[in-house]
Amino acid sequence: MPAINWFPGHMNKARREIKKAMGKVELVIEVLDARMPHSSENPLVEGLRGDTPCIKVLNKRDLADPAVTRLWMEHFKAREGTWAITNERGKPKVSQQILKLGRRLMPKDRNMSRPILAMILGVPNVGKSTLLNTFVGRGLADVGNKPAVTKRQQRVEVGREYILLDTPGFLWPRLDPPECGMRLAALASIPDHVVSYEEIGPFVAAETLRLYPQALVARFKLKELPTTPEELVETIGRKRGCMQKGGVVNLPQACEVLVKELRMGKLGPISLERPGELG
Repeated sequence: MPAINWFPGHMNKARREIKKAMGKVELVIEVLDARMPHSSENPLVEGLRGDTPCIKVLNKRDLADPAVTRLWMEHFKAREGTWAITNERGKPKVSQQILKLGRRLMPKDRNMSRPILAMILGVPNVGKSTLLNTFVGRGLADVGNKPAVTKRQQRVEVGREYILLDTPGFLWPRLDPPECGMRLAALASIPDHVVSYEEIGPFVAAETLRLYPQALVARFKLKELPTTPEELVETIGRKRGCMQKGGVVNLPQACEVLVKELRMGKLGPISLERPGELG
């Protein structure tokens, strides 16, 4: 499984802009995908933020395994200078909790009559711009269900208490170990034209077989659980009518079905990684 390398020019530009602005930033809000908090946590952020307080927002918690999300919350809260909170779509009150927590993290001698300069970071398609829109209460930031929708840094005032810098989602040059890149591709943080469904499908099949076999049985109405990822993809293809001439399964189409079902939460609440099992 080769490492994925997807680092277009606008991401390199975003990294330079973030580094330039970070010296004045008082709070970092990093948005993660609750289904893959480790893989969606950009390792470059820690070096860029230094001692600046950081709130990790585990977004899309409604799509993640609640028991695993609790483990991740404990994991992040154990880090010095880091706080964690969960969020899901349609929960505007959570955004206010995040801003309230940010105020508590400011130095006691800080003049709170000045707005707090906070930066929102995150890899593509974790819901960063959607969260920004809940902060301001209107559709200000560009939103889309695909990577790299936000292409430029945006500066937004939230009342008199905050100035938020919304940055383009950016990854790091080499997504290593390879499993990390595959999780990002599986959950649409990397475009499908970079990593195809046919490449992602066997990985998703292997992980769901390992972690959530009963979810597969229930969703695809399986009488018996396949023993290999290849058998699972072929079984799904037959179940969903992904067939070619001669009774042969169209494997790319079957892989697409499985990956899209995962992304939309059709398999149920699923988390692709756990603290202590990181690869």
